[in-house]
Amino acid sequence: MSTEHVLGHRPLRQVPARIRGSANKVPEVTVYFWIVKVLTTGMGETASDFLAHLLGPIPAVAVGAVAFAASLVLQFAVRRYVAWIYWTAIVMVSVFGTMAADILHVGLGVPYAVSTPLFLIALAAVFALWYMSERTLSMHSIRTRRRECFYWAAVLATFALGTAAGDLTATVGLGYLGSVVLFAVAICVPALAHRAGVLGPVTGFWTAYVITRPLGASTADWMAVAQQRGGLGWGLGPVTLAWTVAILGFVGYLAVSRRDTETALSTD
Repeated sequence: MSTEHVLGHRPLRQVPARIRGSANKVPEVTVYFWIVKVLTTGMGETASDFLAHLLGPIPAVAVGAVAFAASLVLQFAVRRYVAWIYWTAIVMVSVFGTMAADILHVGLGVPYAVSTPLFLIALAAVFALWYMSERTLSMHSIRTRRRECFYWAAVLATFALGTAAGDLTATVGLGYLGSVVLFAVAICVPALAHRAGVLGPVTGFWTAYVITRPLGASTADWMAVAQQRGGLGWGLGPVTLAWTVAILGFVGYLAVSRRDTETALSTD
């Protein structure tokens, strides 16, 4: 087994025979996966705020919704995992998921203390329906259209939940930097619990997946917001651009090297 296999890996031979011959539609979980995932969460947070300031809230949501829908149409159209298509969809989910959480709070006045558990319930409902239908929540068996639908519903719910949770901690006294420290520590818990045999790989994966959102978003917010608000004051535009460049670099490497595909991992 490759040393790059981390939390959430499921060997191909464990996939049920009825879907073993089809290609997985999502990347294998490697160190690169977690790096790019955190980068997309931060970029989505600042990009959402930047678009809202540039275009206005309603036009920004409209643009985000169209881009989100288009990216998912493209993702569903391909037969196997393609790095740039998959991660474009993740970025669009990040931007739109941020907007969805912000609409509840800013547009409808729903407190983060209320929206956070609501999004948690929504995510739990998606997982319950997914498991009842497929008897698995593993991202290593996304080989049918139905499983892919459940997967993206879960991804969208995790982004909305993570956004609300990150904003909640930032507004209850921790601030942005305090939230970064909190979620940096929190994301280590499922990894350590998995290594200790306390937490299964699927549960550990989705727990860490949820935490990546507030971790990345809090970090990007801390870098972007004004110093009077506890940030570094670098600005929404520059931070969004910097994180986008980093994403493009990693995704470009993965597209060329195929380090996050089953074929590449099986030869390690």
